Amino acid sequence: MKYVKEAGIIFGMSAAGEILNQLLPFPVPAGVYGLFLLLICLLAGVVKPDMLEATGNWMLDAMPIMFVPACVGIMDSFGELKDVLVPFVVIAVASTAMVMGITGRVAQWIIRRKGGKRS
Repeated sequence: MKYVKEAGIIFGMSAAGEILNQLLPFPVPAGVYGLFLLLICLLAGVVKPDMLEATGNWMLDAMPIMFVPACVGIMDSFGELKDVLVPFVVIAVASTAMVMGITGRVAQWIIRRKGGKRS
């Protein structure tokens, strides 16, 4: 029953994001609205992190499975990608390195700000 309650909270925030997407005239995806609603609820204390922990961890564990269709789609479209394979790989590697670097810097900044020690 705990998983049902946690999933209900997560999917409820997602549904609220869908509603906001229909109501507001901004070009923002519904998922982003849902994530911001969840963030606001977490910061306000309406939703506690332990109320979502088990289902959130399960979703993180299942996340790699979600990349399989994208990989199959890329393999299926290899004929079209063959002409632009080098730029495709360069962009993928460069953007991955940038995301990793920025994420690392932000994490270090947060750790320093909270007064933790850097390892």
